[in-house]
Amino acid sequence: MIRINLNIAIVDMTSAKSKGQSILFCGNSTSNMDVVEEHNVVKQKEFEWNNHERAMVLGSFYWLHWALQLPGGLLARNFGAKRVFGFSNLFMFIMSIVMPFLTRWDIKGLIMARALQGFIGGMAWPSVHHLTAHWVPPNKRSKFITAYLGSSIGVAVTFPFCGYILENFSWPYVFYTTGTIGIVWFLAWWMLVYDTPAQHPYISQEELVHITSSLTNVVSSVKLPIPWKAVLTCVPFWIALSIQWSTGWALHTLMTQTPTYLDLMFGWNPQKIGLWSGVPHLTRFMFSLCLSYIIDSLMSTGLYSRTCVRKISTNICTVVQAILIVALVYSGCDQLLVNGFLLLAMTASGASTSGPLSIMVDLSPNFASVLQGFSGITGVIPGMISPFVLSYFTNENNTIEAWQHFFALSGVVIAIPGLMYNFIGSSELQSWNSPAAVNDQELTVTNGNTTEKK
Repeated sequence: MIRINLNIAIVDMTSAKSKGQSILFCGNSTSNMDVVEEHNVVKQKEFEWNNHERAMVLGSFYWLHWALQLPGGLLARNFGAKRVFGFSNLFMFIMSIVMPFLTRWDIKGLIMARALQGFIGGMAWPSVHHLTAHWVPPNKRSKFITAYLGSSIGVAVTFPFCGYILENFSWPYVFYTTGTIGIVWFLAWWMLVYDTPAQHPYISQEELVHITSSLTNVVSSVKLPIPWKAVLTCVPFWIALSIQWSTGWALHTLMTQTPTYLDLMFGWNPQKIGLWSGVPHLTRFMFSLCLSYIIDSLMSTGLYSRTCVRKISTNICTVVQAILIVALVYSGCDQLLVNGFLLLAMTASGASTSGPLSIMVDLSPNFASVLQGFSGITGVIPGMISPFVLSYFTNENNTIEAWQHFFALSGVVIAIPGLMYNFIGSSELQSWNSPAAVNDQELTVTNGNTTEKK
Protein backbone atom coordinates (compact mmCIF):
# COMPACT_ATOMS: atom_id res chain seq x y z
CA MET A 1 0.00 0.00 0.00
CA ILE A 2 2.75 2.43 0.95
CA ARG A 3 4.87 1.65 -2.08
CA ILE A 4 2.13 2.38 -4.64
CA ASN A 5 -0.29 4.82 -2.99
CA LEU A 6 1.36 7.69 -4.88
CA ASN A 7 0.92 5.88 -8.21
CA ILE A 8 -2.86 6.26 -7.99
CA ALA A 9 -2.90 9.54 -6.04
CA ILE A 10 -0.86 11.30 -8.75
CA VAL A 11 -3.80 10.90 -11.16
CA ASP A 12 -5.70 13.39 -8.96
CA MET A 13 -2.69 15.55 -8.08
CA THR A 14 -1.57 16.52 -11.58
CA SER A 15 -2.22 15.76 -15.26
CA ALA A 16 0.06 14.07 -17.79
CA LYS A 17 0.67 16.49 -20.63
CA SER A 18 1.79 16.68 -24.24
CA LYS A 19 3.31 19.98 -25.36
CA GLY A 20 1.82 21.64 -22.30
CA GLN A 21 -1.75 20.42 -22.88
CA SER A 22 -3.78 17.72 -21.13
CA ILE A 23 -4.41 14.82 -23.47
CA LEU A 24 -6.67 11.85 -24.06
CA PHE A 25 -5.56 9.19 -26.55
CA CYS A 26 -8.89 7.57 -27.37
CA GLY A 27 -11.52 10.23 -26.84
CA ASN A 28 -15.00 8.76 -26.53
CA SER A 29 -14.52 6.05 -29.15
CA THR A 30 -12.83 2.65 -29.14
CA SER A 31 -11.12 3.13 -32.51
CA ASN A 32 -9.68 6.66 -32.61
CA MET A 33 -5.88 6.38 -32.31
CA ASP A 34 -5.14 10.10 -32.42
CA VAL A 35 -4.11 12.29 -29.53
CA VAL A 36 -6.91 14.72 -28.73
CA GLU A 37 -7.23 17.52 -26.25
CA GLU A 38 -9.22 16.71 -23.14
CA HIS A 39 -12.10 19.18 -22.72
CA ASN A 40 -14.07 17.56 -19.93
CA VAL A 41 -12.18 18.28 -16.74
CA VAL A 42 -13.81 16.71 -13.71
CA LYS A 43 -11.50 18.17 -11.08
CA GLN A 44 -9.01 21.00 -10.99
CA LYS A 45 -5.61 19.42 -10.38
CA GLU A 46 -3.62 21.01 -7.56
CA PHE A 47 -0.16 20.80 -9.14
CA GLU A 48 1.22 21.68 -12.57
CA TRP A 49 4.09 19.23 -13.04
CA ASN A 50 5.71 18.47 -16.37
CA ASN A 51 6.49 14.91 -17.48
CA HIS A 52 10.05 15.03 -16.17
CA GLU A 53 8.82 16.10 -12.74
CA ARG A 54 6.23 13.32 -12.79
CA ALA A 55 8.99 10.84 -13.62
CA MET A 56 11.07 12.11 -10.69
CA VAL A 57 8.12 11.82 -8.31
CA LEU A 58 7.22 8.29 -9.44
CA GLY A 59 10.82 7.06 -9.59
CA SER A 60 12.22 8.68 -6.43
CA PHE A 61 11.14 5.79 -4.19
CA TYR A 62 13.65 3.58 -5.99
CA TRP A 63 16.61 5.96 -6.19
CA LEU A 64 18.07 4.72 -2.89
CA HIS A 65 15.92 1.61 -2.46
CA TRP A 66 18.86 -0.54 -3.53
CA ALA A 67 21.30 0.92 -1.00
CA LEU A 68 20.17 -1.03 2.10
CA GLN A 69 19.14 -4.25 0.34
CA LEU A 70 22.38 -6.07 1.16
CA PRO A 71 22.79 -4.45 4.62
CA GLY A 72 19.16 -5.40 5.32
CA GLY A 73 19.98 -9.07 4.79
CA LEU A 74 23.08 -8.81 6.97
CA LEU A 75 21.19 -6.96 9.71
CA ALA A 76 18.51 -9.68 9.72
CA ARG A 77 21.24 -12.25 10.41
CA ASN A 78 22.40 -10.24 13.42
CA PHE A 79 19.21 -8.72 14.83
CA GLY A 80 16.44 -10.86 13.37
CA ALA A 81 13.91 -10.20 10.63
CA LYS A 82 11.25 -9.22 13.16
CA ARG A 83 13.08 -6.01 14.05
CA VAL A 84 14.52 -5.16 10.64
CA PHE A 85 11.36 -5.84 8.62
CA GLY A 86 9.10 -4.31 11.25
CA PHE A 87 10.92 -1.03 11.89
CA SER A 88 11.79 -0.38 8.24
CA ASN A 89 8.10 -0.62 7.37
CA LEU A 90 7.06 1.50 10.36
CA PHE A 91 9.29 4.32 9.11
CA MET A 92 7.58 4.21 5.71
CA PHE A 93 4.13 4.38 7.35
CA ILE A 94 5.06 7.48 9.33
CA MET A 95 6.52 9.17 6.24
CA SER A 96 3.29 8.48 4.35
CA ILE A 97 1.27 10.43 6.93
CA VAL A 98 3.51 13.53 6.69
CA MET A 99 3.84 13.37 2.90
CA PRO A 100 0.89 15.69 2.04
CA PHE A 101 2.41 18.49 4.16
CA LEU A 102 5.78 18.09 2.43
CA THR A 103 4.15 17.98 -1.02
CA ARG A 104 2.31 21.26 -0.50
CA TRP A 105 5.50 22.83 0.77
CA ASP A 106 7.43 21.95 -2.39
CA ILE A 107 7.73 19.14 -4.94
CA LYS A 108 11.23 18.66 -3.58
CA GLY A 109 9.68 17.76 -0.22
CA LEU A 110 7.63 15.01 -1.84
CA ILE A 111 10.64 13.68 -3.74
CA MET A 112 12.76 13.73 -0.59
CA ALA A 113 10.08 11.90 1.41
CA ARG A 114 9.68 9.20 -1.24
CA ALA A 115 13.43 8.77 -1.55
CA LEU A 116 13.71 8.32 2.25
CA GLN A 117 10.84 5.83 2.20
CA GLY A 118 12.63 3.80 -0.43
CA PHE A 119 15.99 4.05 1.35
CA ILE A 120 14.79 2.74 4.71
CA GLY A 121 12.26 0.39 3.14
CA GLY A 122 15.07 -1.27 1.21
CA MET A 123 15.89 -3.37 4.27
CA ALA A 124 12.50 -5.08 4.32
CA TRP A 125 12.47 -7.64 1.50
CA PRO A 126 15.93 -9.18 2.08
CA SER A 127 15.28 -9.56 5.79
CA VAL A 128 12.08 -11.55 5.32
CA HIS A 129 14.04 -14.24 3.43
CA HIS A 130 15.78 -14.88 6.75
CA LEU A 131 12.41 -15.87 8.21
CA THR A 132 11.64 -18.13 5.26
CA ALA A 133 14.93 -19.99 5.54
CA HIS A 134 14.38 -20.75 9.25
CA TRP A 135 10.67 -21.53 9.22
CA VAL A 136 9.81 -23.35 5.99
CA PRO A 137 10.67 -26.95 4.97
CA PRO A 138 12.12 -27.12 1.41
CA ASN A 139 9.18 -28.98 -0.13
CA LYS A 140 6.72 -26.33 1.15
CA ARG A 141 8.77 -23.33 0.15
CA SER A 142 6.83 -22.33 -2.98
CA LYS A 143 3.51 -22.26 -1.12
CA PHE A 144 4.94 -20.20 1.72
CA ILE A 145 6.69 -17.69 -0.54
CA THR A 146 3.29 -17.10 -2.12
CA ALA A 147 2.63 -15.19 1.11
CA TYR A 148 5.11 -12.62 -0.21
CA LEU A 149 2.39 -11.73 -2.69
CA GLY A 150 0.50 -10.20 0.16
CA SER A 151 1.99 -7.26 -1.73
CA SER A 152 -0.37 -8.09 -4.61
CA ILE A 153 -3.32 -8.16 -2.24
CA GLY A 154 -2.13 -4.78 -1.02
CA VAL A 155 -2.11 -3.42 -4.57
CA ALA A 156 -5.44 -5.05 -5.43
CA VAL A 157 -7.03 -3.38 -2.40
CA THR A 158 -5.13 -0.09 -2.52
CA PHE A 159 -5.84 0.97 -6.10
CA PRO A 160 -9.66 0.71 -5.93
CA PHE A 161 -9.75 1.82 -2.27
CA CYS A 162 -7.65 4.89 -3.01
CA GLY A 163 -9.65 5.49 -6.17
CA TYR A 164 -12.77 5.67 -3.97
CA ILE A 165 -10.99 8.11 -1.63
CA LEU A 166 -9.93 10.31 -4.57
CA GLU A 167 -13.42 10.32 -6.02
CA ASN A 168 -15.12 11.25 -2.75
CA PHE A 169 -12.50 13.14 -0.74
CA SER A 170 -9.09 14.43 -1.80
CA TRP A 171 -5.62 13.06 -2.48
CA PRO A 172 -4.05 13.75 0.98
CA TYR A 173 -6.42 11.23 2.55
CA VAL A 174 -4.82 8.51 0.43
CA PHE A 175 -1.60 8.99 2.39
CA TYR A 176 -3.24 9.50 5.79
CA THR A 177 -5.36 6.35 5.46
CA THR A 178 -2.69 3.98 4.13
CA GLY A 179 -0.16 5.22 6.69
CA THR A 180 -2.59 4.62 9.56
CA ILE A 181 -3.42 1.12 8.31
CA GLY A 182 0.31 0.42 8.16
CA ILE A 183 0.83 1.40 11.80
CA VAL A 184 -1.97 -0.95 12.86
CA TRP A 185 -0.25 -3.71 10.85
CA PHE A 186 3.04 -3.02 12.65
CA LEU A 187 1.41 -3.55 16.05
CA ALA A 188 0.12 -6.96 14.91
CA TRP A 189 3.52 -7.87 13.43
CA TRP A 190 5.32 -7.00 16.64
CA MET A 191 3.00 -9.08 18.81
CA LEU A 192 2.71 -12.18 16.61
CA VAL A 193 5.98 -12.75 14.71
CA TYR A 194 9.10 -14.59 15.95
CA ASP A 195 12.40 -15.08 14.14
CA THR A 196 12.74 -18.85 14.60
CA PRO A 197 10.46 -21.73 15.61
CA ALA A 198 12.48 -22.23 18.80
CA GLN A 199 11.67 -18.66 19.90
CA HIS A 200 7.93 -18.97 19.40
CA PRO A 201 6.19 -19.30 22.79
CA TYR A 202 3.08 -21.08 21.54
CA ILE A 203 4.43 -23.50 18.93
CA SER A 204 3.54 -27.15 19.49
CA GLN A 205 6.33 -29.63 20.11
CA GLU A 206 5.23 -31.63 17.07
CA GLU A 207 5.44 -28.65 14.73
CA LEU A 208 8.77 -27.56 16.18
CA VAL A 209 10.33 -30.98 15.59
CA HIS A 210 8.82 -31.20 12.10
CA ILE A 211 10.25 -27.83 11.00
CA THR A 212 13.69 -28.10 12.57
CA SER A 213 14.28 -31.70 11.47
CA SER A 214 13.41 -30.86 7.86
CA LEU A 215 15.98 -28.06 7.87
CA THR A 216 18.80 -29.91 9.67
CA ASN A 217 20.85 -30.64 6.56
CA VAL A 218 20.44 -27.27 4.86
CA VAL A 219 20.16 -24.60 7.57
CA SER A 220 22.76 -24.13 10.29
CA SER A 221 21.71 -23.14 13.78
CA VAL A 222 24.75 -20.88 14.12
CA LYS A 223 25.80 -17.88 12.05
CA LEU A 224 28.22 -19.04 9.35
CA PRO A 225 30.94 -17.00 7.65
CA ILE A 226 29.74 -15.75 4.28
CA PRO A 227 31.70 -17.40 1.41
CA TRP A 228 31.90 -14.22 -0.66
CA LYS A 229 34.18 -15.61 -3.37
CA ALA A 230 31.98 -18.65 -3.95
CA VAL A 231 28.85 -16.50 -4.07
CA LEU A 232 30.26 -13.95 -6.50
CA THR A 233 31.65 -16.60 -8.85
CA CYS A 234 28.48 -18.71 -8.90
CA VAL A 235 26.93 -18.69 -12.39
CA PRO A 236 23.43 -19.78 -11.24
CA PHE A 237 23.46 -16.87 -8.80
CA TRP A 238 24.16 -14.34 -11.58
CA ILE A 239 21.50 -15.86 -13.82
CA ALA A 240 19.04 -15.58 -10.93
CA LEU A 241 19.99 -11.90 -10.56
CA SER A 242 19.27 -11.28 -14.25
CA ILE A 243 15.81 -12.79 -13.78
CA GLN A 244 15.21 -10.48 -10.83
CA TRP A 245 16.04 -7.57 -13.12
CA SER A 246 13.56 -8.90 -15.67
CA THR A 247 10.68 -9.44 -13.25
CA GLY A 248 11.49 -6.19 -11.45
CA TRP A 249 11.21 -4.25 -14.70
CA ALA A 250 7.88 -5.89 -15.51
CA LEU A 251 6.35 -5.43 -12.07
CA HIS A 252 7.48 -1.85 -11.46
CA THR A 253 6.54 -0.74 -14.97
CA LEU A 254 3.01 -2.12 -14.73
CA MET A 255 2.53 -1.10 -11.11
CA THR A 256 3.82 2.45 -11.62
CA GLN A 257 2.53 3.30 -15.08
CA THR A 258 -0.84 1.49 -15.32
CA PRO A 259 -2.93 4.24 -13.64
CA THR A 260 -1.37 6.93 -15.85
CA TYR A 261 -1.75 4.81 -18.99
CA LEU A 262 -5.44 4.11 -18.35
CA ASP A 263 -5.98 7.81 -17.60
CA LEU A 264 -4.32 8.81 -20.89
CA MET A 265 -6.07 6.12 -22.91
CA PHE A 266 -9.65 6.40 -21.72
CA GLY A 267 -9.89 9.41 -19.37
CA TRP A 268 -11.54 7.33 -16.66
CA ASN A 269 -12.28 8.72 -13.21
CA PRO A 270 -9.91 7.73 -10.37
CA GLN A 271 -12.32 5.14 -8.96
CA LYS A 272 -12.55 3.26 -12.26
CA ILE A 273 -8.80 3.53 -12.82
CA GLY A 274 -8.22 2.20 -9.33
CA LEU A 275 -10.50 -0.77 -9.92
CA TRP A 276 -8.90 -1.83 -13.21
CA SER A 277 -5.40 -1.19 -11.89
CA GLY A 278 -6.06 -3.29 -8.80
CA VAL A 279 -8.01 -6.31 -10.03
CA PRO A 280 -5.05 -7.77 -12.00
CA HIS A 281 -3.05 -7.94 -8.77
CA LEU A 282 -5.77 -10.04 -7.17
CA THR A 283 -5.66 -12.52 -10.05
CA ARG A 284 -1.86 -12.42 -9.77
CA PHE A 285 -2.12 -13.63 -6.20
CA MET A 286 -4.66 -16.34 -6.99
CA PHE A 287 -2.57 -17.65 -9.89
CA SER A 288 0.54 -17.61 -7.70
CA LEU A 289 -1.23 -19.65 -5.04
CA CYS A 290 -2.48 -22.27 -7.53
CA LEU A 291 0.83 -22.54 -9.37
CA SER A 292 2.82 -22.89 -6.14
CA TYR A 293 0.74 -25.92 -5.17
CA ILE A 294 1.36 -27.47 -8.58
CA ILE A 295 5.11 -26.77 -8.41
CA ASP A 296 5.48 -28.19 -4.89
CA SER A 297 3.42 -31.24 -5.90
CA LEU A 298 5.68 -31.89 -8.89
CA MET A 299 8.76 -31.69 -6.67
CA SER A 300 7.19 -33.99 -4.09
CA THR A 301 6.85 -36.76 -6.69
CA GLY A 302 10.63 -36.94 -7.04
CA LEU A 303 10.27 -37.18 -10.83
CA TYR A 304 11.32 -33.61 -11.54
CA SER A 305 14.37 -31.67 -10.40
CA ARG A 306 13.99 -28.39 -8.60
CA THR A 307 15.59 -26.64 -11.59
CA CYS A 308 13.07 -28.20 -13.97
CA VAL A 309 10.02 -26.96 -12.09
CA ARG A 310 11.55 -23.51 -11.53
CA LYS A 311 11.96 -23.22 -15.30
CA ILE A 312 8.21 -23.63 -15.73
CA SER A 313 7.47 -20.71 -13.41
CA THR A 314 10.33 -18.56 -14.67
CA ASN A 315 9.24 -18.82 -18.30
CA ILE A 316 5.70 -17.83 -17.38
CA CYS A 317 6.75 -14.70 -15.48
CA THR A 318 9.32 -13.61 -18.09
CA VAL A 319 8.73 -14.82 -21.65
CA VAL A 320 4.95 -15.19 -21.45
CA GLN A 321 4.51 -11.95 -19.54
CA ALA A 322 6.69 -10.05 -22.03
CA ILE A 323 4.45 -11.17 -24.91
CA LEU A 324 1.33 -10.09 -23.02
CA ILE A 325 2.76 -6.66 -22.15
CA VAL A 326 3.58 -5.94 -25.79
CA ALA A 327 0.12 -7.15 -26.81
CA LEU A 328 -1.43 -4.79 -24.24
CA VAL A 329 0.01 -1.62 -25.71
CA TYR A 330 -0.65 -2.66 -29.31
CA SER A 331 -4.34 -3.29 -28.59
CA GLY A 332 -5.10 0.31 -29.50
CA CYS A 333 -8.24 1.82 -27.98
CA ASP A 334 -10.14 -1.41 -27.53
CA GLN A 335 -10.94 -1.30 -23.81
CA LEU A 336 -11.71 -5.01 -23.64
CA LEU A 337 -8.36 -6.02 -25.16
CA VAL A 338 -6.32 -3.48 -23.18
CA ASN A 339 -7.78 -4.56 -19.85
CA GLY A 340 -7.73 -8.23 -20.83
CA PHE A 341 -4.02 -8.22 -21.66
CA LEU A 342 -3.30 -6.11 -18.57
CA LEU A 343 -5.09 -8.71 -16.47
CA LEU A 344 -3.22 -11.60 -18.10
CA ALA A 345 0.19 -9.87 -17.95
CA MET A 346 -0.08 -9.13 -14.24
CA THR A 347 -1.50 -12.60 -13.58
CA ALA A 348 1.50 -14.20 -15.31
CA SER A 349 3.86 -12.31 -12.99
CA GLY A 350 2.39 -14.33 -10.12
CA ALA A 351 4.64 -17.18 -11.23
CA SER A 352 7.57 -15.28 -9.70
CA THR A 353 6.94 -16.72 -6.23
CA SER A 354 7.49 -20.30 -7.35
CA GLY A 355 10.22 -19.20 -9.76
CA PRO A 356 12.65 -16.29 -9.22
CA LEU A 357 11.72 -15.55 -5.60
CA SER A 358 12.31 -19.18 -4.61
CA ILE A 359 15.61 -19.61 -6.46
CA MET A 360 17.68 -17.65 -3.93
CA VAL A 361 16.48 -19.83 -1.05
CA ASP A 362 17.02 -22.94 -3.21
CA LEU A 363 20.64 -22.06 -3.93
CA SER A 364 21.58 -21.41 -0.31
CA PRO A 365 19.13 -21.39 2.61
CA ASN A 366 21.96 -20.47 5.00
CA PHE A 367 22.69 -17.27 3.10
CA ALA A 368 19.24 -16.60 1.67
CA SER A 369 18.98 -13.13 3.23
CA VAL A 370 22.36 -12.15 1.80
CA LEU A 371 21.50 -13.43 -1.68
CA GLN A 372 18.15 -11.67 -1.49
CA GLY A 373 20.04 -8.49 -0.63
CA PHE A 374 21.81 -8.68 -3.99
CA SER A 375 18.56 -9.75 -5.62
CA GLY A 376 16.71 -6.83 -4.07
CA ILE A 377 19.27 -4.34 -5.38
CA THR A 378 18.90 -5.79 -8.86
CA GLY A 379 15.12 -5.99 -8.74
CA VAL A 380 14.44 -2.42 -7.60
CA ILE A 381 16.80 -0.58 -9.96
CA PRO A 382 14.28 -0.95 -12.83
CA GLY A 383 11.77 0.90 -10.67
CA MET A 384 14.18 3.83 -10.65
CA ILE A 385 15.07 3.66 -14.34
CA SER A 386 11.73 2.80 -15.94
CA PRO A 387 9.99 6.19 -15.39
CA PHE A 388 12.95 8.04 -16.92
CA VAL A 389 13.07 5.69 -19.91
CA LEU A 390 9.36 6.36 -20.46
CA SER A 391 10.00 10.08 -20.05
CA TYR A 392 12.69 9.83 -22.76
CA PHE A 393 10.24 8.25 -25.20
CA THR A 394 7.37 10.65 -24.47
CA ASN A 395 9.66 13.71 -24.19
CA GLU A 396 6.82 16.19 -23.67
CA ASN A 397 5.14 14.69 -26.74
CA ASN A 398 2.92 12.01 -25.23
CA THR A 399 1.64 9.83 -28.06
CA ILE A 400 0.39 6.28 -28.15
CA GLU A 401 3.29 5.44 -30.48
CA ALA A 402 5.77 6.59 -27.84
CA TRP A 403 4.16 4.31 -25.28
CA GLN A 404 4.27 1.43 -27.78
CA HIS A 405 8.02 1.90 -28.28
CA PHE A 406 8.56 1.94 -24.53
CA PHE A 407 6.57 -1.25 -23.92
CA ALA A 408 8.20 -3.03 -26.89
CA LEU A 409 11.61 -2.32 -25.37
CA SER A 410 10.28 -3.53 -22.02
CA GLY A 411 9.20 -6.80 -23.61
CA VAL A 412 12.74 -7.49 -24.81
CA VAL A 413 14.24 -6.59 -21.43
CA ILE A 414 11.80 -8.92 -19.65
CA ALA A 415 12.09 -11.94 -21.96
CA ILE A 416 15.86 -12.34 -22.46
CA PRO A 417 16.85 -13.36 -18.87
CA GLY A 418 14.06 -15.96 -18.80
CA LEU A 419 15.35 -17.51 -22.00
CA MET A 420 18.89 -17.56 -20.59
CA TYR A 421 17.75 -19.44 -17.49
CA ASN A 422 16.54 -22.31 -19.68
CA PHE A 423 20.10 -23.00 -20.81
CA ILE A 424 22.49 -22.04 -18.00
CA GLY A 425 20.33 -21.54 -14.89
CA SER A 426 20.05 -23.81 -11.86
CA SER A 427 18.08 -24.01 -8.62
CA GLU A 428 20.01 -26.84 -6.96
CA LEU A 429 21.57 -26.47 -3.50
CA GLN A 430 25.08 -25.08 -3.89
CA SER A 431 28.10 -26.67 -2.21
CA TRP A 432 29.09 -23.39 -0.57
CA ASN A 433 25.83 -23.39 1.42
CA SER A 434 27.84 -25.32 4.07
CA PRO A 435 31.35 -23.81 4.15
CA ALA A 436 34.23 -26.22 4.77
CA ALA A 437 35.04 -24.49 8.03
CA VAL A 438 31.93 -25.89 9.66
CA ASN A 439 31.66 -29.23 7.90
CA ASP A 440 33.43 -31.03 10.72
CA GLN A 441 31.16 -29.61 13.36
CA GLU A 442 27.56 -29.96 12.32
CA LEU A 443 25.00 -28.37 14.57
CA THR A 444 21.46 -29.63 14.64
CA VAL A 445 18.41 -28.39 16.43
CA THR A 446 16.00 -30.79 18.07
CA ASN A 447 13.08 -29.83 20.30
CA GLY A 448 14.40 -26.28 20.42
CA ASN A 449 17.77 -27.26 21.94
CA THR A 450 21.16 -27.21 20.21
CA THR A 451 23.03 -30.51 20.04
CA GLU A 452 26.58 -30.90 18.77
CA LYS A 453 27.47 -33.82 16.52
CA LYS A 454 31.10 -34.78 15.96
